[in-house]
Amino acid sequence: MDPVSRAAVGAAVARGSTPGSLGPAGFTSGGIKAGSTAAKMMSASAVAGRGGVGSGSLVSVCQSKGASGGSKRNK
Repeated sequence: MDPVSRAAVGAAVARGSTPGSLGPAGFTSGGIKAGSTAAKMMSASAVAGRGGVGSGSLVSVCQSKGASGGSKRNK
């Protein structure tokens, strides 16, 4: 993921963003949307984590917030 996207998603999480604001990045109530920024983040995280996405990582925190139901329109 490019540095600008990473910073934008990180800033949204740091601000305590609502789950709905994570939907456009691909963190939806139905899971991570294929081909999205979230999918690219998850892929990079899995490669860095040798096959797994770590608990408490940026990806897992964003997905947890997205899964809480605020981003249903982006499924």
